[in-house]
Parts: sequence; C-alpha cells; structure tokens
Amino acid sequence: MADINVKINGRDVAAPEGSTILEAAHIAGIKIPTLCFLKEINEIGACRICMVEVKGARTLVASCVHPISEGMEIWTNTPKVLESRRRTLQLILSNHERKCLSCVRSGNCELQQLCFELGVADEAYFDGAKQQYEIDCSAAHMVRDNNKCILCRRCVAVCDKVQGVGVIGANNRGIDTVIGSAFEMGLGDTSCVSCGQCIAVCPTGALREKDATDDVLAAIADETKHVVVQTAPAVRAALGEEFGYPIGTDVEGKMAAALRRLGFDKVFDTNFSADLTIMEEAHEFLDRVQNGGTLPLITSCSPGWIKYCEHYFPDMTENLSSCKSPQQMFGAITKTYYAEKMGIDPKNIVCVSVMPCTAKKFEIGRDDQDAAGVPDVDIAITTRELARLIKRVGLDFVSLPEEGFDDPLGESTGAAVIFGATGGVMEAALRTAVETLTGEELASLDFKEVRGTEGIKEATYPVAGMDVKVAVASGLNNAKQLLEKVKAGEANYHFIEIMGCPGGCVNGGGQPIVTADVRNFTDVKALRAKVLYDNDANQKVRKSHENPSVKKLYDEFLGEPGSHKAHEILHTTYVKRQINK
Repeated sequence: MADINVKINGRDVAAPEGSTILEAAHIAGIKIPTLCFLKEINEIGACRICMVEVKGARTLVASCVHPISEGMEIWTNTPKVLESRRRTLQLILSNHERKCLSCVRSGNCELQQLCFELGVADEAYFDGAKQQYEIDCSAAHMVRDNNKCILCRRCVAVCDKVQGVGVIGANNRGIDTVIGSAFEMGLGDTSCVSCGQCIAVCPTGALREKDATDDVLAAIADETKHVVVQTAPAVRAALGEEFGYPIGTDVEGKMAAALRRLGFDKVFDTNFSADLTIMEEAHEFLDRVQNGGTLPLITSCSPGWIKYCEHYFPDMTENLSSCKSPQQMFGAITKTYYAEKMGIDPKNIVCVSVMPCTAKKFEIGRDDQDAAGVPDVDIAITTRELARLIKRVGLDFVSLPEEGFDDPLGESTGAAVIFGATGGVMEAALRTAVETLTGEELASLDFKEVRGTEGIKEATYPVAGMDVKVAVASGLNNAKQLLEKVKAGEANYHFIEIMGCPGGCVNGGGQPIVTADVRNFTDVKALRAKVLYDNDANQKVRKSHENPSVKKLYDEFLGEPGSHKAHEILHTTYVKRQINK
C-alpha cells in the first residue's frame, strides 16, 4: 500500500493510503483527543472533540473519519481548534452530572481528563434544561446511570457490532435523546448477557459494575465465617495496570500477598478448578465422540456465552458441555470436599471469586449452582473491584512481596492458566484428550493453531486414527457467525470453544479500563494473553491430568472423571430463554 505525504503542524508525515487524520497524527506522535471514536467499532465522528484545521477546508473537520490526501496540511492545536474543543466540552458538561468525588471513574474518566487538559472548569457554562434520569439497577451485574452519559454511543456500537446482542440504542431525538432499551425496559428485563463490554468502553461513569466490595469486607470481618478467595487466571495479567504497571505485567505473587493481607482465611487459585474442568470436559468430549453423543461439544466456561446461547441459540443448548465453569466448580469443591476435610459447615464458608468478568455476578445466582445446598459461590467481584479493595485498606501493592497460593486448592498446571486467553480452554482440553485417546505422551504441548486474538480460528488434528476438527470463537458476534454455519451444515466440528469477550477473559468486562487512545492503537488483548502463555511455558506441570491435587481429589472424593458424584457436584443444566430486545 502506497504512503500519502501530508504536513501536520508543519511536520512532514507519511501514512498509509486510506489513513484518517487521526491515524496519521498517531504515526507522527501527535495525540488528538477523542470521546466517541473506537477503531473499527464506533467510527461516527459524533462527539466533535477531535476537530482539526485543514488548509482549504471551510470548516473544522473530524479527524477520526476524515481521510488524508496527498499534500494535505493539517493543524491540530491552533486557537480555533482548542476553543472548539473547549466549547464542546462545556456543552457536554451542561447536561452532565458532575459528582466526580463519588464517581467510580474519577481519575480514570476520559471526560474528566479532557476537561483538565483543556482547562474547562467545573462550572455552569450554559443555562437551560437539564435532564434527570432514574438509575437502572435491574441487571445482576451492572448499574446504568444516564445522568453521566455523554451520548458517545460506544456502548451501543460494542453491544451491536462486537457482541451481536444489540439490546441498547438511542431513544428519542434532540435534547431528549437517551441511551436505553426498547420500550424503556430495564436492562435486566432484556436479553443482555452481562458481558460488560459496554462498561469497558464507556468513557465516563455512566456504566459500572455492581460493586460488592462492602460485602467482601463484611464477610471478612464476621468471625463466624471462614472466607476463602479464588482468582481467575486473567486477573493476574491485568491487575497491575491499576497500580501503574505496564499492560502485560504478571502480578500473580503480589496479588496473592495482597489477598492474604486483606484478611481472607485462605487464598486459592481458580486455576485449580480450571484443571478440574478439563478433567470433566475432556471426559465428556471423549464420551460423546465414542458413544454417539451430541456434537459438536461446546465449552461452558464463559457465562456471558452461556446466556447468549440460551437466548439466541436455544436449540443448541444440548451441545453445551454440562460442566460448570471453573468459578462454580471451585465453589462446589470448596463447600463439599474442602468443607469435609476442614470440618467446617458449608453454611459457614463464604466463597469469594475475583474475576475478569461481570457475567460471573449473574452466574453465581443461576439455578443448579448449589452442590452443597448453598450457593457454590457467594460473592463475585471484578479485577477493578479487587483493586479498589486493595486501595481502600491502604496496601502498598507495588511494595508487597511475592507470595504463593494456599494448598490444596491453589495447585495448578500450565494448562489451567491459559484458560484466560481465547483458544486456551481448547488447547488445555486437547492436551488431556489426545493423551487419553492415544495413551501416548505428546511430543509438543503447544497447539498453536488455536492461539492468537483472531475472532474465529479452526484446526484439524489427527488423533488415534480420526481427524478431530475444532473451532475457537471469541466475541459473541463471531460466535454467532460460527454457529450459523454449523446450523446451516456449512461447517462441521467435533469440539468448539466460545468465549463471550473478544480475545477471551483477558479482555473481560471486569478488567481494568483502558482509555480509547490506548485501545485504538495497542493490542491490549495480545499483551495480556502473553502473560498467560509465558506463565504456562514456565510451569513444571503443563497438563491438567497431571495436577497432583486434582488426582488426589478424584482418589479421595470424586472417584473418577464423569462419575455419578462428579456429575452431582461439578455439572449443571441450562435454560431455553426468550429474546427480549
């Protein structure tokens, strides 16, 4: 592709043909602010913050959608440009609830940061009507506060284009425009799947997860309760960002140390139950292949995907693995096996999970998730909530020592840690399934064909005289495309992995917020996923079926994978739901 030569602020810049002014400026190391723009997702030029001057143009132009042309001369910082941006911010603030001290996004709000950079103070610039909206708390996982919405439409775009759900959009017109659901339904009454991707892209505090940090602190303070915590693999790959570490930093040891100092009685790792999930899921896969069961088998680790399947592909719920997710398996084992070993009444155990995922808040309330007669998991918090807890109690995260997890539910393998990246569940399952089928040790444990952040991946592996066809999808719109091909007979697979969030759990809706200027030009998913693959490569044990603690669990308690007892504790059922948009 040929380069186009332009001048930006008097400097010569060469950018690929088809680039926008925003992209060319990025190449030149010049930051142009945006509020609505998300690359390849929300390219609508609506917020008008990114306006620049172009020689010969009669008006300022929106740099995020305006293509460059040969010889174009552009200015990004003239008095006219800066005044335009300030005036736009003043107009936004005229209908914005400015309660920054109590807002969860204070300090990490794109609107707040722009106002600071451009010298727009917190005062009333324009008198007139100001809308007031009721806060929507109807969903299990999040709160929607339109008093802080700036109508950027990022949430609408990601829900529709990336996730293929489309339960929110712009209602009404003019000053009455509001982002909401059809017929003003509460979000909890729609077919929202709780993925939280809308929260992840919101530039302000208009969307946020339901915070459960007070519940965690109350449980820890209750001397009658034995409080254990589990942490998902993707959390260690992102938590450090909340404390100034670069994207792609593994903070597993400091995370374990922080959790111990928060006061949890035991600090465990969801990786243990990820290994357990593979034992059950690989057995289920082999049983279906060998005994004529429903194929393709589709993974069940992602609760956002599960709810999406129940709403939009209810006829394929029989294809879903009956395995609980690692979060729920962990809770089930904690309140059965662990409770029995420790001599603790399951009713007195509080199981807290730290997840990269907001859908986990919905999952803990699902039916058939109570192996011991009480909820498998009591409280699910996000990576962001854990960061708030650490800050609230005054821990200096950066100075904490590196510590490990407690035994026995803290022991895991390399196969478990890659669960947090798209393709990771598939790869982990293949390591166990192939060795079980062939009875031979794999020469290489790396199934690289299913790695990477592409939305859909396919591979075929010759195993014990048969070609095992697999597919991997992340992001629900990609899942939709894949499953429609399966239903139409255009694609045939034995095993499918689906994760609700693009790139997998490392990019979950509960992970640290990444501003648009970083998200648009940095592959955050890949940087976080690399943490997990590096962790796997450095593990002594990299196959789930070789986890000593999992072996002991089966020997002492469950019997064998797929046993009656294992099904009672580790497996679940699904619901065929209606679509409400």
